[in-house]
Amino acid sequence: MKIIILGAGQVGGTLAENLAHEANDITVIDHNSSRLRSLRERLDIRTVEGRGSYPAILRQAGAEDADMLIAVTNSDEVNMVACQVAHTLFRTPTKISRVRAQEYLTKKGLFSTDAFPIDVLISPEQVVTKHITRLIEYPGALQVQDFSHGLARLVGIKTARGGPLIGHELSYLKQHMPNIDTRVAAIFRRARPIIPEGSTIIEEDDEVFFIAASNHIRSVMSELQPLEKPYKRIIIAGGGNIGHRLATELESRYQVKIIEHNEDRCLHLSETLNKAIVLEGDASNKEMLLDENIEGTDVFCAVTNDDEVNIMASMLAKRLGVRKVMTLINNPDYVDLIQGGEIDIAISPQQATLGSLLAHVRKGDVVNVHRLRRGAAEAIEAIAHGDHRSSKVVGRRLDEIPLPEGCTIGAIVRHNEVLIAHDHIRVQPDDHVILFLVDKNRIREVEKLFQVGLTFF
Repeated sequence: MKIIILGAGQVGGTLAENLAHEANDITVIDHNSSRLRSLRERLDIRTVEGRGSYPAILRQAGAEDADMLIAVTNSDEVNMVACQVAHTLFRTPTKISRVRAQEYLTKKGLFSTDAFPIDVLISPEQVVTKHITRLIEYPGALQVQDFSHGLARLVGIKTARGGPLIGHELSYLKQHMPNIDTRVAAIFRRARPIIPEGSTIIEEDDEVFFIAASNHIRSVMSELQPLEKPYKRIIIAGGGNIGHRLATELESRYQVKIIEHNEDRCLHLSETLNKAIVLEGDASNKEMLLDENIEGTDVFCAVTNDDEVNIMASMLAKRLGVRKVMTLINNPDYVDLIQGGEIDIAISPQQATLGSLLAHVRKGDVVNVHRLRRGAAEAIEAIAHGDHRSSKVVGRRLDEIPLPEGCTIGAIVRHNEVLIAHDHIRVQPDDHVILFLVDKNRIREVEKLFQVGLTFF
């Protein structure tokens, strides 16, 4: 596939790296020559220096025969205009744009063929807000990812002493919970993946990823660690786009306080939020946190635009007694360094956004891609098409499907019913198949399984 990426920042650069390794023809446009040079030194891609919304620059990048344009610069306006130019002048089939400003996103009809012809809108703030909200809904989870509009969920959790399954084989789970069906997709032990089998013994501090119907998630979590009490009190540090969205999402169900240092922004927050308490001040100020009863707070979410502020405020809140700390980290180099110590969960907006983008780039009918363990693994939701003659999966039992090494099928969603994967189940047309891949370098093999042969047509 011939793909043009606008923007060589962290999202654009990471996306280019992933897609280049998957044998795509990639061209990256950016006005920053040093960023482009860095990408060229690492990747087999083309680069074009210039403003990505200019017709001449797009033509130079090969827009006349490109299959897809992905606009992820820091400017909403450049992204939107580039999609318009690509549609009007070059008839680019698929146009994906990152748009952050709520002022654009809330205007109905703005993103259509008659206005800005953007096929897929990506909002990092929306993606991150959903990610944090799911973590708050399931205390103790490291990751919670939705499939089939939330009917099934994949949950990552670190096992802890007191969990009934610790020290037992996986097969014990079915005996202990005969009325609940789940599938452990993968286990990471000391950062190394283990493909689970019935005889696999769960150890303390294992990172376990399992799939279950949404209404069974809490029951399965209780087998892997002592079930935490639901969260009630939440402090959000940072009243920017993400902080505002998060407060809006949570304020009807939790006691929410939001700390913002800018007076004008505080006034805006107080006028637009209904129940959340808006506090003007510094989230890394010890006295302020103590005044706001930080030791009695369940979750501290640091979501300012400054990584250092987020890290320092989170570490202080943890030392002062908050139950759980979630920290937004824009620099991907920081994420692995800080998670698991005083900071419970580090959230990378780049990784979250990347999953949304990859779902629209994968071959075959892939509707969801979730990046797991900071991109080391992927969970994929693909729709099966064709029949037993044209498809490598339709009509086959799950144990007959030639999955690549390190890939497991976790569940199938069929007519709004979640079927946990068992060998005897046969894939039917239009099934949503949820797969877990510990080695993302095998993604092409998975995509080929879901591509329909010519006999289908």
